[in-house]
Amino acid sequence: MKGGGDSVDGTVRKTPSRAVVEAVADAEGVSPTELRPPEYEPLHAAVDPEALDSLFADRADGSPRSHGSTSFHYCGYRVTVGADGSVSLESLEDDDSE
Repeated sequence: MKGGGDSVDGTVRKTPSRAVVEAVADAEGVSPTELRPPEYEPLHAAVDPEALDSLFADRADGSPRSHGSTSFHYCGYRVTVGADGSVSLESLEDDDSE
């Protein structure tokens, strides 16, 4: 079928809160929908998801945030979220082995 079809905007970025859930789920070897109680704490127990998303939202003039990061503990990881959309995980269990 040509023309008039739905298209996907490739510029849509996932929210930081969604990126965190997906990264932790991937590290745990589960789907994001499985990352829930009782096995896993909810994201809002560690950080306010709306505040996290707002922190890295585009500026009022529409320009993207170019730098900055924040870190918090979630599901046994030290999670660092960057303004560029990156999410890095560091296992907190590694810290307990000393």
